[in-house]
Amino acid sequence: MSGSGKVVCVTGASGYIASWLVKLLLQRGYTVRASVRDLADPKKIEHLRALEGANERLHLFKANLLEEHSFDSVVEGCEGVFHTASPFYHNVTDPQAELIDPAVKGTLNVFSSCVKTPCIKRVVVTSSMAAVAYNGRPRTPDVVVDETWFSSAEFCKQAKMWYVLSKTLAEEAAWKFSKDNSIDMVTINPAMVIGPLLQPTLNTSAAAILNLINGSSTYPNASFGWVNVKDVAKAHILAFEVPSASGRYCLVERVAHYAELVKILHDQYPALKLPEMCADDEPFVPIYQVSKEKTKSLGIDYIPVETSIMETVESLREKGFVSF
Repeated sequence: MSGSGKVVCVTGASGYIASWLVKLLLQRGYTVRASVRDLADPKKIEHLRALEGANERLHLFKANLLEEHSFDSVVEGCEGVFHTASPFYHNVTDPQAELIDPAVKGTLNVFSSCVKTPCIKRVVVTSSMAAVAYNGRPRTPDVVVDETWFSSAEFCKQAKMWYVLSKTLAEEAAWKFSKDNSIDMVTINPAMVIGPLLQPTLNTSAAAILNLINGSSTYPNASFGWVNVKDVAKAHILAFEVPSASGRYCLVERVAHYAELVKILHDQYPALKLPEMCADDEPFVPIYQVSKEKTKSLGIDYIPVETSIMETVESLREKGFVSF
């Protein structure tokens, strides 16, 4: 119970990663001040209130990423702040308003509140591999991506990768602000996060697995890094607790093409109707490597992607998103 007597803040607490983060923080004895956009929405808060320790040590606050000073009262009295709030979805009509503003302005609003709170020792920001790997450099099986890589905003704009751009600009803004204001900041950069869902709603990365088991005839021609949500939540906590933690941490158990995911699913659920062909006739997008050196030093021992996939499927079944 290393968090006993300590107060920390989690922004965007109803999200997929954040819900697990709140759960593990409460398990470790922390008192958690958590922000959500809408305290009246049971889908946002009921699963949090049901967590072990929530009655005694979870305090929920309403806060909006785009409202200045919105987080002042949330971070009050906290030793650590975990900033996870940032929208992640693909079908956007106005990328600036829907993704980029909440990501960038939201980060700066949270940091502005942190500057006024002298008791805060460290801020841990949920970034993404989106802010690491997209810069036009080739990613092939012999290439090892690591924490020294940064995505290029220009490259993302040209490719119209709006979510990737939002995470790239948000992390850039966070590093600049933290350096200018002497904030001790660490970023966690996970790839596609899968594993069990705590929240009742479907999140974008779990939907990637749901789409494969929901009767789709094809799978995407894409390769992504994959990592378990429990490892991601644990990495956030270690990044706060381990004094020597610094800089960025890329979180990827394995980079796999969707074809490999389908094969894993077929081995686990032979009776399932799974897609048999790729969505296009192009050569498969190559896989690449992501260095695990730095996360190992933090104390992360990855859950294998096979386990993560099975946990995701079982969770999707349990929550009624799929039945078989």
